[in-house]
Amino acid sequence: MKSDVVRLFQTLPHPCGYYADRTAQNLVIDPSAPRIAAAYPIALTQGFRRAGGHVYHPRCPSCQACVPCRIPVEQFVPDRSQRRCEKRNADLEVRMATAGYSREYFDLYCRYLGARHAGGGMDEPCPEDFERFLYTTWSPTSFLELRAANQLLGVAVTDICSDGLSAVYTFFDPQSQSRGLGTWAILNQIALARRLGLAHVYLGYWIAGHPKMHYKANFQPLQILRSGRWENLPRP
Repeated sequence: MKSDVVRLFQTLPHPCGYYADRTAQNLVIDPSAPRIAAAYPIALTQGFRRAGGHVYHPRCPSCQACVPCRIPVEQFVPDRSQRRCEKRNADLEVRMATAGYSREYFDLYCRYLGARHAGGGMDEPCPEDFERFLYTTWSPTSFLELRAANQLLGVAVTDICSDGLSAVYTFFDPQSQSRGLGTWAILNQIALARRLGLAHVYLGYWIAGHPKMHYKANFQPLQILRSGRWENLPRP
């Protein structure tokens, strides 16, 4: 990122969201930068991630566990488990919608956080939390709705950029966990990237061995960013 385009800031140390015994710091693009929308697609290729209006990259002095990762969509081939997931969800309809608040989205979001993050500080959101976390005025965000007989079962928050899609966040009905909607959402984001002629789906950060993050290695081939170069992660 050229210094004459945007300024970068280092956050103060804060509790790590993945390991309770560690602290974390992020490198953040100046959120008030007038060219942040233009800088964001370039930042994705350099391992940055968006949350709300903040584009960040982990920069922890004593830990390098978070590794940027992406799927090269033309090379991706679903494995047996992912093909079963496709068949299991063949009844679902996928709709692309403009990112925004609705009571239907918010109710689903609350049910998901209550089941997945009970007692973790995220499980009692307000509408403003929903808006601040998932999209912002400049972000190129769409909501991919996953519906069964018109009932909303999941939403894949997706940024559509010039180099690829960024899978920002997915939330879904906790009572439909057996469907594998998280996997189904990524498979649909890969399909959307192909239709749009985009090369990659960015999945944020892969953490080897972490129970909530290691699943990304199941999407093969998976590329990781190390020492400024994208390279294939060895198959699990």
